[in-house]
Amino acid sequence: MKEIIAMIRPSKMNATKKSLDELNVSSMTAIPVFGRGNQRGINTILAGIDVGKDVLMKSHIAGMKFVPKRMLVIVAKDEDVETIVNVIIKSNRTGYIGDGKIFICPTDNALKIRTKESGDAAL
Repeated sequence: MKEIIAMIRPSKMNATKKSLDELNVSSMTAIPVFGRGNQRGINTILAGIDVGKDVLMKSHIAGMKFVPKRMLVIVAKDEDVETIVNVIIKSNRTGYIGDGKIFICPTDNALKIRTKESGDAAL
């Protein structure tokens, strides 16, 4: 099993959710977050990202600007990871700075609390 953590633009959430749903990826967690990449949140206007000044001001802490993103967390079977990652890339790639990042981490186990199933059966 692998944990897929994707940081994407909020405006791409619906398209991503629809694409993952078509793959029958029904289990995911989406969390609104603020963050920044190598550009430190400065080049959002040049990158074609629609971020309101009020949002940037609220996220401006100690000289750093943070841009709103959505963090998706998906735990998937090893054989499904490449397909899921490719769908996330296809749904989110604009070619501009700020398209996001994907992290893939090993997951030792999963447990379903109600049934006590574990491993892939718990997914």
